[in-house]
Amino acid sequence: MSNEQDRLARKRFFALSAMRIVGALFIMAGFVLIRGGWAIAGQPTDRWIGVIVVLTGVFDFAIMPRILARRWRTPPAP
Repeated sequence: MSNEQDRLARKRFFALSAMRIVGALFIMAGFVLIRGGWAIAGQPTDRWIGVIVVLTGVFDFAIMPRILARRWRTPPAP
């Protein structure tokens, strides 16, 4: 593996890891909103906002890294 390929692989690994961390933070923040720990617009609107934040976090945590990994996969050698 060349030095440039190694740098690209490190950047992609960092991006995937950051995506999962941000997704986990969104999930936790959404549950805090659902529980009523933070007041943004008042209940029951905060619960719906929390549900949307949790669903966004699940997408960022579980689905988006797979999409990016598939896009960045090295094509098979001929």
